[in-house]
Amino acid sequence: MLSSREKFLRRQQRSRAKLRKTAEGKARLSVARSGKNISAQIIDDEQGVTLASASTLEADVRKGLKSTSTIEAAAKVGKAVAERAKKAGIEDVVFDRGGYVFHG
Repeated sequence: MLSSREKFLRRQQRSRAKLRKTAEGKARLSVARSGKNISAQIIDDEQGVTLASASTLEADVRKGLKSTSTIEAAAKVGKAVAERAKKAGIEDVVFDRGGYVFHG
C-alpha cells in the first residue's frame, strides 16, 4: 500500500511527463503553496534553470498584505511573476499543477 506522499509524487511525475510531451519548448509555471505562503516560479526544463520567480516571502510582494496565504496574496504573487517573466522575454508558459488537482 502506498502512502499519501508516495501517491502525490506519482501524480506529480505523471503530470510532468505529460507536460514534457505537450509543452513544445514552453517554460513551465510551477506553483507551491503552504498554509502560510505561496510561491511561483517559471522553469526552463531544457536548460534546468529558473527564469523568474516570486513569493510571499519577499518584502516587495508582502508589502500591503494582511495575510500571506489569501487569494489577494496569490494574485499579487501572480502579478509579480508575470512582470518578471515579461522582463525575461517569456510570453507563453505551461501550467504545472504538480500533484494537486486543478480547480480553475
